[in-house]
Amino acid sequence: MANIKSAKKRILVNKAKAVRNRSRNSALKTAIKKANAAATAGSTDLNALVTDAIKKVDQAAARNLIHKNNAARKKSALAKLV
Repeated sequence: MANIKSAKKRILVNKAKAVRNRSRNSALKTAIKKANAAATAGSTDLNALVTDAIKKVDQAAARNLIHKNNAARKKSALAKLV
């Protein structure tokens, strides 16, 4: 454990950010899985699910959860579903 006050704070802040990032990454993966499942099932609300997934990918890239090229690759794959 750190002894310096600022180092202790960094540990707490990093834990909080890790929890937030884990939640956002999970939401992103869930949205992508829902869009893929709808595409394979031939669902009628495919466009809405793909739009939602693309939005979540853009938000993840904006927050530096994923690299911008990774986001572009995911968006391209989602666009091919439609």
